[in-house]
Amino acid sequence: MRRAVVVLAVLLGQLLTGQGLLTGAARAEAGADRVAAAAAGADRVARAESGAASLARGHAAGSTQAPDGTGRVALIGVSGLHWNDLTQADTPNLWDLVASSAIGSLSVRTVGNVTCPYDGWLTVSAGTRSAVGYGCGAPPMPEPQGEGATIPDYRYLIDVAGQRNAGTLGESLKAAGQCSIAIGPGAALGLADRQGAVQHYHASPLQVRTADLEKCRMIAMDVDDLIRPYLTGDRLPKVPDQLTPAQRRDALRLADAKAGALLSVLPADTTVLLAGLSDHGSVPHLRVAALREPGAQGRLLGAASTRREDISILPDLTSTTLTKLGVPVPATVVGVPMQAGEHGATVEHLQRADATAQTMRSAKGQYFTALAVLQVLFYVLAFLLLRRRKQLPWVRAAATALAALPVTSFLVNLLPWSTHLQLFGGMLAWWAAITALALAGPWRRRPLGPLAVVAGVTALTLAGDLLTGTTLQLNSFMGFSAEQGARYFGLGNIPFALFATGTLLTTTVIAHRWPGKVGLAAIVGLGAAAMVLGGSGLGSDFGGVIAFVPGIAVTALILSGRRVSLLKLALFCVAGGVIVMTFAWINYLRPANEQTHLGRFVGQVLTGEALDVIWRKLQAMLGTLLNPNLMPIVIVAVAFLVYAILRPEQASAGVVPAAFEHSPALRAGLIGTLVSGVVGMLVNDSGAAVLSMALALAVPLLLATGIGVLMRREQSSPGVGEQLTRVSK
Repeated sequence: MRRAVVVLAVLLGQLLTGQGLLTGAARAEAGADRVAAAAAGADRVARAESGAASLARGHAAGSTQAPDGTGRVALIGVSGLHWNDLTQADTPNLWDLVASSAIGSLSVRTVGNVTCPYDGWLTVSAGTRSAVGYGCGAPPMPEPQGEGATIPDYRYLIDVAGQRNAGTLGESLKAAGQCSIAIGPGAALGLADRQGAVQHYHASPLQVRTADLEKCRMIAMDVDDLIRPYLTGDRLPKVPDQLTPAQRRDALRLADAKAGALLSVLPADTTVLLAGLSDHGSVPHLRVAALREPGAQGRLLGAASTRREDISILPDLTSTTLTKLGVPVPATVVGVPMQAGEHGATVEHLQRADATAQTMRSAKGQYFTALAVLQVLFYVLAFLLLRRRKQLPWVRAAATALAALPVTSFLVNLLPWSTHLQLFGGMLAWWAAITALALAGPWRRRPLGPLAVVAGVTALTLAGDLLTGTTLQLNSFMGFSAEQGARYFGLGNIPFALFATGTLLTTTVIAHRWPGKVGLAAIVGLGAAAMVLGGSGLGSDFGGVIAFVPGIAVTALILSGRRVSLLKLALFCVAGGVIVMTFAWINYLRPANEQTHLGRFVGQVLTGEALDVIWRKLQAMLGTLLNPNLMPIVIVAVAFLVYAILRPEQASAGVVPAAFEHSPALRAGLIGTLVSGVVGMLVNDSGAAVLSMALALAVPLLLATGIGVLMRREQSSPGVGEQLTRVSK
């Protein structure tokens, strides 16, 4: 009876949208207006059968689950589904499914900023982030062949689009002798082998019965009713959300009815994976991930690939599927099996996670624009005001405050926030506290006092974050956010720049206080410790190690009075590469589900994929050179620094030479910072962001130190102020 009710719901949706039964396909390809008309009937039927569905699902969830390798897996991909969509009223089938599952956030980032359904299913197929290479929209319609089907023009993906891993999932199942059933075009793409062939294909869940599903242990279904109304010209729209809330609810009801049709006929021993496989507009979001199996209910769902108990990535679906079926996971698959965590989960928690990420994302561009404006404005005002003796304390305070700004983007995550007001209010509070600490303590009378406080707080904050699971960098302006998919743990590229700069400047303060062997030992020892922290499994920063090693070495060489040549600099970079590859090789020797991207890079070198990765990172690095927020910081800071060194009296009224004269260690540390920044810019995909953030911290602190030297001289000898005034004139 329940089966008949669900079938009627989907049929009614099709008839009202004018679809009819095209070879039995249950596809809702109508526009948003027709979807709205269809959903009213589908919703009434879905509500009528929701009670029976709950009982059926409760029975299935309570059944005995076979261990990995002997059970059955069903992957239900609902493109565009995020946690705000799920309600008991509008999506009763999906609501009951997640209520009996472990749940988490799914980061669907593949290659571009947003992910279309085609790229989402292709990534599931390949087990690594993939993109079709041309129009990004819905997967192609399979061509039926007997019980199965073929993907048209499949060789394009491998021969032209360069997706050499396409078909990994299907090929692995075929090699293991595992039967698979695909329902819908996206599922066919996900389960196709290297020739684009699908073993068993159905266009609609209405075409399958429980007896049919019992023949195969792998089932995948593409639920495209939610995403179809968004596609215009087979592409995602360039707007955040082009449907009204009512239209989206209507599309959701159709998607829920189709998912319910499959759930009602799944064999009782089936492990169910639910995934929101793509974005639905121009704004990336965290999507739905759920895993239903005994013992998982009510727990968070994450994966070792992200080191987050509540976040997984698309390639994790590939690894999870193969692992549950007992099929060996190919080395090219970068995902790891999803796992239910120890902590409880609620839909509200996951909704807040996406809301927090969106709050940060919506203000990120304005934040970096404001930072660039403040940097440029500061150097212009400093150029003008450094000639005025009475303004020196104000310039010193402004320089210290400017340098204290970046670290507040991490420290704010020690406070609870969800709105823009709470976010910026928390950052402002930390900014005031650090600036006051640097300028009001007993060390304020020492030229290096403010530098020591700000650089030390920056370095210690990031070191502590690395030691405690990098919770401060997640959803941070200077860090990373899960929906962007660049990184989920470890040391990001911009945090590396701040960490390296803060560490080098802090160690040079120690070297200034205790010159000689003690100072050199501090630079080498603390610098090496920070480098290991960033490059080991805690930080997993590949390019950071390559850049950090020459920075530490150059600082130590200059401070010891030795000459630095281009040959030595090149050798230091090579040494950094050897060290990081050692870290990577050690990581590669660990089990696949414990590897970070360092270990996976070694695997990519062995399989010949590393060149593609390097090329993508090079393109990303070159793209940052035209960034309107980052490059002004680099250009103005470098121009001011070079001018101040070549024409010290004209550019900085003697401030920079005074700082270097007071502390040769500071000069060595600044040069080491510039070396790390430049090398970091060249070897990281963040490019100019690395150098710009290193300069944003180092140069203002340099000026604050030089002003402190001149102020001390003036206090000890009143005539110095008059001499300074005459020099500036």
